[in-house]
Amino acid sequence: MTLFETFTPWAFFVDLGLMSVLLLFGQILRAKIKLIQKLFIPPSLIAGILGLTLGPNGLGWLPFSGELGTYSAILIALVFAALPLSSTSNASMKEVVRTTGPMWAYAQLGMLLQWGIIGLFGLFVLKAIWPELNDAFGIMLPTGFYGGHGTAAAIGAAFDGLGWEEARSLGMMTATIGIIWAICIGLIFIKWATRKKHTAFISDFKELPNELRSGLLPEEKRSSIGNETTSSISIDSLTFHLALVCVAALLGYLCSIGVKSIYPKLELPVFSCAFVFGLILKKIFDKTNVSKYICPKTTQRIGSMSTDLLVAFGVASIKISVIVKYAIPLIVLIGIGSVIIFAITFYFGRKLSKTYWFERTIFAWGWWTGTMAMGIALLRIVDPKLESKAMDDYALAYLPIAPLEILLITLTPIMFMNGMGVWLMVGCLALAAVTILIAGLMKWFNTNNE
Repeated sequence: MTLFETFTPWAFFVDLGLMSVLLLFGQILRAKIKLIQKLFIPPSLIAGILGLTLGPNGLGWLPFSGELGTYSAILIALVFAALPLSSTSNASMKEVVRTTGPMWAYAQLGMLLQWGIIGLFGLFVLKAIWPELNDAFGIMLPTGFYGGHGTAAAIGAAFDGLGWEEARSLGMMTATIGIIWAICIGLIFIKWATRKKHTAFISDFKELPNELRSGLLPEEKRSSIGNETTSSISIDSLTFHLALVCVAALLGYLCSIGVKSIYPKLELPVFSCAFVFGLILKKIFDKTNVSKYICPKTTQRIGSMSTDLLVAFGVASIKISVIVKYAIPLIVLIGIGSVIIFAITFYFGRKLSKTYWFERTIFAWGWWTGTMAMGIALLRIVDPKLESKAMDDYALAYLPIAPLEILLITLTPIMFMNGMGVWLMVGCLALAAVTILIAGLMKWFNTNNE
């Protein structure tokens, strides 16, 4: 069922309005239903599942348009455009290596090994059993698990432009399962760790503050989501910050279609270009003192808002027919891949954490199977006051990893669709080996965990 035969601005308005209803309903369910609170299911995921069930890809009761998947590609461009404008760190590479070397090694290994091992598993094991699978089928797991719905939208859009339309639904499906895995299995790990006295800040799972369960903050714990930097008599501060983010995203889109018009076989993801232009604008603003009028918290909130909508629209856009078609190889991929990710996360988590190994590891589990938000949620359970400094260390250690991740996500569709995916995965494992060698030479590995 749809209200419009052709897509119009009013069709977009209806899509956004319907999804807003589902998001609010998802928050009500989160605030009221104990089971949802215990599982820490985010309202955006609830909204997406309801949209999938009731929308055109399910029962057809809600009149969504056929453009839900396109929204995801646009929203991820906004998310990545906002990232550089939200940064307040000016730490040098030397400072990153000196203070957070072990955490850098851990985070980089988590990314490279997940992509490399599972990508090759798809190429040489799953393809041997199901020859009809696309060469890139295996990397749909790290796309959704490590990358989340944002990366699934970005890579799905790139593969779609290169002729593999099913990638978007597969990536969104693994991302959705990844969030469930992150929380459900993460909670099991936390309960085990509290019994074994591996947690440093809580001794009982029941100590968790109620606001983390319901998602609603009491008045005494509320904080500002940003500062006004422009006078509303001139331009509203939120309008100003949203314009900055949209300009970076627009430049990224123009760059992408410009390159494609010159080299039709080269599909530069819009989100990658948006991120680059965000960086360029940030440098220009820093040099011209415009940055004094940019509130990082406000641009961060714009990115977070875009992420919530991205998850909701992304899940609602999953084509169930694609999931049914690949159900058996997808189950095998998720099962084997989950075991591999567990081994990577917890083995290197103990080896590369000088202190608070479980707090750092459970944060990594939430991030590498679900999203950064899931990692933070799990960390807040075991470290309510964030005394372990795990987030601080990850933020600093991630600075040199981010460009590598952007490059990996950018190259993946291009290389796989040109028959060179195996070399990209081997390259990931080679870089992982170099990272392990550096960690060994720097004596970052340890056997005693506090």
